[in-house]
Amino acid sequence: MRIKAKLKGDKTEVKVMMKHPMLSYREAKKKGKEANFIVYVTAKNEGAVVYEVSTSQFLSKNPYMKFYFKGGKKGEEVEITWVDLKGKSKTGKAKIK
Repeated sequence: MRIKAKLKGDKTEVKVMMKHPMLSYREAKKKGKEANFIVYVTAKNEGAVVYEVSTSQFLSKNPYMKFYFKGGKKGEEVEITWVDLKGKSKTGKAKIK
């Protein structure tokens, strides 16, 4: 997972690219595999949830997200966690610049 967080005025801009194959039901059936895609993404700043989204199979392979939140200070940490259809999760962290 690649994460960049940058303070822009009173908002923090976060860019994240998550490594995941994102196999939709249709693609999985064609490949003879099990469907598996990211279903939930959460972002926290110093322990407080600042971004939360439920996703579906519509995202492409290795999805990229960009979002903003108010607050955050240089040097604080942003933590991104995703969970996929099989229950696997991954967490990444980055400092705000």
